[in-house]
Amino acid sequence: MDLNFTADELAFRDEVRAFCRSAIPADIREKLIAGRHPSKEAKLRWTRILAQKGWAVPHWPVEYGGTGWTPIQHYIFNEEVSETPAPEPAGSGINLVGPVIFTFGNEAQKKRFLPRIVNCDDWWCEGFSEPGAGSDLASLKTRAVRDGDHYVVNGQKIWTSLAQYSNWIFCLVRTDPEAKKQRGISFLLIDLTSPGVTVRPIQLFDGYPEVCEVFFDDVRVPVENRVGEENRGWEYAKFVLGNGRVTIARVGLSKESIRRIKELASRTRVGGERLIDRADFRKKIAAVEVQLKALEMTQLRVVANQSKLEKGAQDPASSILKIKGSEIQQATAELLMDVIGPYALPYQSEEEFQRGEPAIGPDWAGPIAPAYFNGRKVPIYSGSDEIQKNIIAKVVLGL
Repeated sequence: MDLNFTADELAFRDEVRAFCRSAIPADIREKLIAGRHPSKEAKLRWTRILAQKGWAVPHWPVEYGGTGWTPIQHYIFNEEVSETPAPEPAGSGINLVGPVIFTFGNEAQKKRFLPRIVNCDDWWCEGFSEPGAGSDLASLKTRAVRDGDHYVVNGQKIWTSLAQYSNWIFCLVRTDPEAKKQRGISFLLIDLTSPGVTVRPIQLFDGYPEVCEVFFDDVRVPVENRVGEENRGWEYAKFVLGNGRVTIARVGLSKESIRRIKELASRTRVGGERLIDRADFRKKIAAVEVQLKALEMTQLRVVANQSKLEKGAQDPASSILKIKGSEIQQATAELLMDVIGPYALPYQSEEEFQRGEPAIGPDWAGPIAPAYFNGRKVPIYSGSDEIQKNIIAKVVLGL
């Protein structure tokens, strides 16, 4: 398999790189480089810039606003945007629920929801995990009981990313409590402004309310908001998670992290010597770079194999990308902690930064420790590493 880019692909990469570097607002890029969280307004602003270019939903079918790019072009685009760096799309509509709707939804759902996602009229969040159903997601207990043309939903979701910004949530709900747990689940689209919905933000270690609890108390959801068939939601959930794992390796993001590590290490002195010049530290960077290159090659193989899969199918090898990508993201966070040394302890939270309180030590050191602690979650979300290893053993190795 030839993993080198063709001349046309290299030209495309240059086009995407030039656009991203020139189009991303300086204040947004600087905030991301510094390790700060982009605001809702920043995410929307960047997504709308991409929409004006026709690149907001590049992986969607052309009839719904997509670009018709090849899998390699999609890969190049995602990595260049990450390496810029630029914010992820506004909400979970573009990458997660949008593909479910145009793959499994009916025509009315496509007509109603897809244009609003492209235009950033709706901000979506994902309602999968529950207090007793995280890694074992199929154990979820949120119930949806049919009542005429509606479902009545009761239950709780947790770790719902940016639900405080959202006006819609796509949920897994149990519609048949007697069936085998994977077979009694349906996929519902729920308006978060509905009576009976409560969203409660959760402040994380870094002081930022990145995730939320969402409560449903007798929430009435029209049956027309169910995607696909009743009790087949587990299939659609696997599609969502499979899509996320192809890009969750975040090679571009890790490349930007290594660039940042080298930049800051060249400013930091230990015993009169620049940290970047210390052999032990350079060995650590080299070890991560070797692993990152191997991950990049593996991701290219997965991307190259996508064209051979049936529509809606996911390559189980994407689980390998999730595992190794998580390890490398945590390794770069640890290297940044090495760079700031003693300033890792009295870190500046996001809340303190927003209040204008100064960091202890260099300004750039403030967000590094909070980001490190926040990054401990990476091997858990979108399917824990243990779950990914089970997938690899069963589906890839046939054990």
